[in-house]
Amino acid sequence: MRERYEYVPHRLLRRRVRDIASGVEGELMAVINENVSCTSVERWVELAYVRGASGREFTTSVGNIEPAE
Repeated sequence: MRERYEYVPHRLLRRRVRDIASGVEGELMAVINENVSCTSVERWVELAYVRGASGREFTTSVGNIEPAE
């Protein structure tokens, strides 16, 4: 079994982005391909880690982020 996560390069890293699912804006801190499986069958998803104005980070699907204008 591979590591449980791996960092993925992204063109918006360290830039201001918007999570289209929630409308919250923040700085894209990392994109990580994470193994979220609870069984022996691996399931990998790419998650975006965004730091909001409060300083707390939240995750969302990479497909939900867009550059903030």
